[in-house]
Parts: sequence; C-alpha cells; structure tokens
Amino acid sequence: MTTMLPTVDPESRSLAGVLPDCLASLTVGGGSLPRADHAVVVLVDGLGAANLRGAAAHARFLAPRLGPRSTTTSAFPSTTAAGIATLTTGSLPGRHGLVSYRARDVSGDRVVNQLNGWDAGMVPETWQRLPTVFERARAQGVTTTVIGQERYRNSGFTRAVLRGADYRAGRSMADRLDAAREIVSTTAGPTLSYVYVPELDQAAHEYGWESGRWTALLEELDGDLKRWSSRLPASTGVLVTADHGVIDVAPHQHVLFDQVPELVAGVRHIGGEPRCLHLYLDADAGPVDRERLAEAWRAEEGGRAWIATREQAIDHGWYGEVDPEVLPRIGDVIVAARKRIAYYDSRPADQSARGMIGQHGSLTDEERRIPLLGLGRYEP
Repeated sequence: MTTMLPTVDPESRSLAGVLPDCLASLTVGGGSLPRADHAVVVLVDGLGAANLRGAAAHARFLAPRLGPRSTTTSAFPSTTAAGIATLTTGSLPGRHGLVSYRARDVSGDRVVNQLNGWDAGMVPETWQRLPTVFERARAQGVTTTVIGQERYRNSGFTRAVLRGADYRAGRSMADRLDAAREIVSTTAGPTLSYVYVPELDQAAHEYGWESGRWTALLEELDGDLKRWSSRLPASTGVLVTADHGVIDVAPHQHVLFDQVPELVAGVRHIGGEPRCLHLYLDADAGPVDRERLAEAWRAEEGGRAWIATREQAIDHGWYGEVDPEVLPRIGDVIVAARKRIAYYDSRPADQSARGMIGQHGSLTDEERRIPLLGLGRYEP
C-alpha cells in the first residue's frame, strides 16, 4: 500500500514571511502587520501548535492566543537547520540550501551536519547562499540583534543564517528576553531583534514533550513572556513562533531499515534525520536509479511513510523553487514518516541517537504547524 504525496504550496503563508513582514512594519508600513518602531521575534525551538494546544494548562498566557489565524507552517523538512534558515532569509530551502539536518556535500563525497558540522570544506557564508533579512534591514537603517546562548555566538550555523546582526548572549530564557527589552527601550530608531529559545526542544529530545521536564520549561517560558511583554514600550511589536513541532516516538516504534537489504541497495550516503531520511545514490545516478530505490521503499514502507524521488519532491513543492546548486543536496529518495515511527540504520557503531524521544522532520501537521502569536503592537 502506498500513500499519495502531499503537495506544498510555496506561495502559502509560512515561516519565510515572518521576518520580512516585521521589517516592512518598521520601514514602509501597510503590510500584514501594524506599523511599529521595534520588532521582536521570539523563536521557541520545537513548540508546535499541537504541542502548545496539548499543554494548554501549562501555558495560560500563550495558549489562549492560539487559534486558526494565529498559526503558520514551518519549512520542509521540519527541522531546525531548514526552519531557522527559512525564517532568517525569507526564502524556502530550495533557495537558501539548508535542505535537511544532514545533507550531502558533493565535493567532499560526504554527509555533513548542518547545525554543528561546519568546517573548512563547507564555508557558512557560501553554503547558505542568500542575504539574510538582517543584512537587508541594516541596509535600510534598522538596528539588528540576535539574542541566544553564548555557545552559539561563533558557530558555523550562526555565520550561515544570522549574519548581518549583532550577537548578544543570555544564559536563561528570562535573560534573553530582558536583553531584547533593553534594546527596544534604549535604541533610537527602528530595531529588529531575534530571540532564540532552544530549551524546550532540547528537553523534548531527551525526555519527550509530554514529560514533566518539558511542561515545567513551558510554564517558565509562559510566565517570562507574560511579565516581559507587559514591560515593553507601546511601540514594540512581538511575534512568538517556532521552527517545528515535536512528536514523541517510543523505542518500540523504531524501524531498523538496514535489515531489509533492498532498502539500502546502492545507497552511498544516508542523510536527513530519523523522521525524514535523505537517501543518496552515487553522484551520477539518474531518474531510473532513483525510481528503483523508491519502489523498493514503497513496497516495504509505503503504508506508513511518504516516499518520493528527488524529482517528485520538487514537483510537489516540498522545497519551493530549487536552484541548480542546491539540487544535489536533496536526497535521491526522501522517506518522510507519516505514522508515529522513526527510521534508524543499525549498522554504525554509534547508536546514541536512538535514545532520542522527541522527534521531528516530516510533513505531518504536528511537525509543520507552528504558532504565530502577536503581542504588543502585533496583537490582533
């Protein structure tokens, strides 16, 4: 049994529009957001709309603001590298080039982690190919600031997707929000600030989003945002959003795909992540080779995953418009989990990733539907 592939409309409302809309509200006005002097985007890694709705009792400030008109969609794949790059460039992965958690570097004949695998063979300023919204904002006289944890200040990912903004560090969630409040309270002229909150995603991976650890962090964040937003200047607009949602996957729901030889026949590299595999054949593989591998996967896994060749994924709009340079970074075959499962290769010696509970990456609504909550000037 196989499942029809979903189509993604690249023109539909998505995370790609959030920062450009904020910039327009600061400079030209008349767009989808009210005019503001200062804009702050708070991205809560892993806080999907379904997660916020399911934990509403722990988010009495945020959850009542969640409704049909206060959500948007993340990028595909629904993973941090693709999502944050989509937010900060205002473009979909087929253009900015961060098409998965682990993607093929053709020149190095390898698969590279897009969050923390940057090295001399993958230069951030050229691998991520587009100017950021921060760079565009600065050219228009807007003060731009990124506020995150200190450990991310000089990372390759920061250089790739956050260039064009000053970096300020804050240890706790409250510290980062306070830094944003200081900026909007003391800076003359328009400001565009981005606050990154990774704590909930980290807890979800380790403990699950339904765990006490995760809900305690949500309660803390909810209280911090309530107190913080009440102290902002009236001319400040705030959007609270996310890069993806999270699904908890138990160990008995792991699928060890390498134990079916046909599913790895001819596969040179395995990229992506457990809920969205990118299977790479030899660099000279063609459409016939991709279809052969896809058919093997459909025969075995078609009832619980969307399986697409590269051509099919592009035709269905999964990556938006795809530039030629980005094309070989996309898997020859993509396996996107539809059921509550995660795909693992049991052959590598390091199996630590199988301890992860919270998962994401695929096309399900739980993973792609995210909050877009307005506060201050942006409150509906």
